[in-house]
Amino acid sequence: MDVTRSEIAALAAQLIADSGMDYQSAKRKAARDVLGEGRIGGASLPDNDLVDHFLLEHLALFDPDHGTRVARYRALALTWMERLQAFNPYLTGAAWKGIVAAHASVHLQLFTDDQKELEIRMIDDRIDYDVAEFPHFAGHGEVPAFHFETQDVPMLLTLYAYDDLRGALRKRLPRDGQSGPARAGRGNRDAVQALLR
Repeated sequence: MDVTRSEIAALAAQLIADSGMDYQSAKRKAARDVLGEGRIGGASLPDNDLVDHFLLEHLALFDPDHGTRVARYRALALTWMERLQAFNPYLTGAAWKGIVAAHASVHLQLFTDDQKELEIRMIDDRIDYDVAEFPHFAGHGEVPAFHFETQDVPMLLTLYAYDDLRGALRKRLPRDGQSGPARAGRGNRDAVQALLR
């Protein structure tokens, strides 16, 4: 099963890099391609960490602009974190991990109890945005998500209650159960500045 999961993960990584698919859709399509049609249980699918491993490998081999793109996305994230400092921004996703496919977004998580203030700020800054729902990182339903583009880069701002910040800062242990450093899934402005250095 581990070989099959790796095969699914490698194919999913290629779909993410080449087609801009999200992780869940890419894993399901890859599983159908590997296992055939029919019901595919969640236990058959690789976790995102394994997909990330193959995605980074794929980008290193086939995308000579990857390193430049990572630096550009992180610098843009830092600019927006400074602009949105009042909303307690944290960088997460592709730019935080340093695995940025061509179709990826800069994903900032904002922690505030004043969604209306953010909307007013976006309108005042003449940002043309769309609002949708996005899964809560802790599985607690969905949260508002603001999508827009700046400097030809897709931006995603997800809005959480301020109290969610405490749960967001807990470090998670590797899923494989092996001992090793805990990994945070996001970083504040100081952490992003450190990455850029």
